[in-house]
Amino acid sequence: MRIGLVTEGGYPYVGGESGTWCDRLVRGLGQHEFDLYALSRSRAQEEEGRVPLPPQAGRVRTAPLWRAEDDGVVHGRRARRRFAECYRELAAVLASTSNADPGDRTGPGVPDDQADRFARALYGLADLARDEGGLGAALRSEAAVRALEGACRAPGAVRAARGARVPDLLTVAAHLERALRPLSLDWYGDDDLGAADLCHTAAGGTAALPGLLARHFCGVPLLVTEYGVRLRSHYLAPGAEETAPPVRALLAAFHGRLATEAYRRAAVVTHGNAHTRRWQERCGADRAVLRTVHPGMDASPFAEAGEAPDAADPGTLVWVGRVEPAKDLVSLLHAFAEVRRRQPGTRLRIVGAAAGPDGAEYLGHCRALAAQLFPDEAEGPHTAGDNPVSFEEVGGPEARTVADVYASGAVTVLSSVVEGFPRGLVEAMFCGRATVSTDVGAVVEVVGGTGLVVPPRNPRALAEACVALLRDPERRARLGAAARARALELFTVEQSVAAFHGIYLEIASRCPVRRVVLDVTGAPLPFADPAEAHLPGYWTGTPAGTRGAPAWAAGAPLRATTPGTAAEAAR
Repeated sequence: MRIGLVTEGGYPYVGGESGTWCDRLVRGLGQHEFDLYALSRSRAQEEEGRVPLPPQAGRVRTAPLWRAEDDGVVHGRRARRRFAECYRELAAVLASTSNADPGDRTGPGVPDDQADRFARALYGLADLARDEGGLGAALRSEAAVRALEGACRAPGAVRAARGARVPDLLTVAAHLERALRPLSLDWYGDDDLGAADLCHTAAGGTAALPGLLARHFCGVPLLVTEYGVRLRSHYLAPGAEETAPPVRALLAAFHGRLATEAYRRAAVVTHGNAHTRRWQERCGADRAVLRTVHPGMDASPFAEAGEAPDAADPGTLVWVGRVEPAKDLVSLLHAFAEVRRRQPGTRLRIVGAAAGPDGAEYLGHCRALAAQLFPDEAEGPHTAGDNPVSFEEVGGPEARTVADVYASGAVTVLSSVVEGFPRGLVEAMFCGRATVSTDVGAVVEVVGGTGLVVPPRNPRALAEACVALLRDPERRARLGAAARARALELFTVEQSVAAFHGIYLEIASRCPVRRVVLDVTGAPLPFADPAEAHLPGYWTGTPAGTRGAPAWAAGAPLRATTPGTAAEAAR
């Protein structure tokens, strides 16, 4: 099969999201061909370069989302009228009161007229971009701002949008222009995404737009994979609470409507955990098209630690991750104070670097709290004191690798108040370590019955769970062994690649691409796209003098045989 893989801000670049799992997917499915379509987010990302690509990765096309390019397109009167009609329809949908709660307005089997209006407006803009050229200037024009203003002032507009001022409208128009840039790309021809047997988008949101347009223009089936829901990310984005209410309402409506449209049109929608699945269902995804594919992780770096469970220090707790407020290290430190009171001699290793805008300040606060809760202790009057809490980073003298850190502790602790898919927890499970975690995100789904789970922001419950495992080495060993077996069964790269391979075949069997190849007169050409053309390899070509066929299918003309010549050939 030929797969069009669409990414945003990640693969095939060195840095960014989705890079690791996409690279493992492409490398693991050598029997398929991949064309990569990357939406880059910054100049720095492009300058970092790309990762080495395997032979099955063919062309790589890039479109920058971080700059607005002047396409030089000047629309005529008729094109401007078409744009105004479509954009007014789009703005009316975003300002509608039906966007108040996506869970109330969408769902399998629930009619949603606004979703149909959004789709008509979106594909109307896409058709205009294909017919007349790019939409960059139009999306930044005064007409776009006036359309937004008219929608916010119209009867039936949501209350938050009614108070929109000119700066708010300009902000929304700029965001929509950036999000809709894929509409103006030239990726949807017969030699690009139109030639794919399947379009796989590695995220929702803007990354799903090329897949939606490939389906709209060429009938290419769409597979959407989300390991983090973009609509949720929009709600939780830094500074979201400081955004003006009209801007927040209109942008939330746009992201919600775009997510709904992607879920409605996708042949299959995959997620990494039940937490993401609930968001997808709330935004209108049909349960019949939802599939769970856990993020595949490489277990080999942790094999040695997993095979040596007795190497751990029985009195050491380990925390590994990015240091930021969402990890709630303050509760962990207070819990450890109770652990030390009940289990003297216990040590806590906090291993990780500051992350995010507040990470450095939060790390400093945690260091100060640890010094206050645990004054340096000395064994005697002539020895130096030592704090039972250590703050380290991977690569240091006592933390050369992440596997070494997990191997040093008897229990791995996760204290987060917000968590998606807990990769650090899976790494600890690969190492065969017992875990104590807070009940957030996909933690319960990942741990199953192989670890202890407590409520978040509850230091007492966290301390009691840690003490219970520290005092019971046999229970620790049982839970560690069960955790390792569970992780190797569910969360490896091999499991993820096999799951996607099965989904590819399922979609190809249910939604084959029906390409109509036309001859020079415009009439359909029979047998121009034979069934064996969908098998790996190049089996046949398309007769010369045809149009509408992918470039890779072009070949020498086929001549018909008469009964006489066929008989002669048989002799």
